[in-house]
Amino acid sequence: MKKALAFDIGGTKIYSTIINENGEIIGEIDKFSTPKSLDEIKKVLQEQIQKHENEVDIIAIATAGAVNNQNTAVIGSTGNLPQGYNTIDFQSLSSKRVFLENDANAAAWAEYKIGASKNTSVSVLLTLGTGVGGGIIINNNLLKGKSGAAGEMHFKMYPDKRRKCTCGGWDCFEIYASGTALKIDAEEMLNDKNVTTYDVIEGVKNGNTKMIEVLKRWQNDITTGIKGLADIFDPDCVVLSGSMAQFVDVKKVEEEVNSDIVTPPTSIRLATAGNYAGMIGVALLAMERGS
Repeated sequence: MKKALAFDIGGTKIYSTIINENGEIIGEIDKFSTPKSLDEIKKVLQEQIQKHENEVDIIAIATAGAVNNQNTAVIGSTGNLPQGYNTIDFQSLSSKRVFLENDANAAAWAEYKIGASKNTSVSVLLTLGTGVGGGIIINNNLLKGKSGAAGEMHFKMYPDKRRKCTCGGWDCFEIYASGTALKIDAEEMLNDKNVTTYDVIEGVKNGNTKMIEVLKRWQNDITTGIKGLADIFDPDCVVLSGSMAQFVDVKKVEEEVNSDIVTPPTSIRLATAGNYAGMIGVALLAMERGS
């Protein structure tokens, strides 16, 4: 049975483990704080690869940032990793094939193979965290686009420049559907710059009507975005993952989406592949396509 040494490289943490071709984690999960320099990032990867590469068939890396269609390089910069991250020659880190994929795309593939969208042919995954990521499966294939950057959730929600997004543009879905967005909603509605997402969630739990309205506004924006995605891609399901997904009323969103789309009804589901879906998905992709 094939095995991959899998990594998940994010802005704050790097995870690493060994995964088999059934998507099962069969090694210890190692965790590192993401270094602030390129050399230190490469050092973490090299040390793990040198330790384990004789045990595996391929190296699989899920990473923030867009990845090219050859799965060899990061082509889109990401603000939460050091400047120049996209210049790293990942293949030079190992004598075995090094296979890269965007972390949200990898998570979407994990859900498709072993998780919430298993046995479907068309699905959209949204990762709701500090920002918003996305991965799209069309007719059992990962949608990559002409350059590899498809699935970025920066489509416009409003035309009149209400909010500046972290990407530098205005009014992207991300700045209305993320954890950051929930804090902005609370600041605007409560006129309080010190309010946190934690305050909102605790307030909702305690029946605070103002906090309930804040969460409702945030969820309405997520629903609006999903309506557009559903009409464009006609998915079997939309899967919600990430740390903020647990605060979404999935049943209500599904009802509202299906009452207002022109495509046949879709299903809104919470992700089930777990916290290491990025590593699982990229390992499965690498073993299937990268050897």
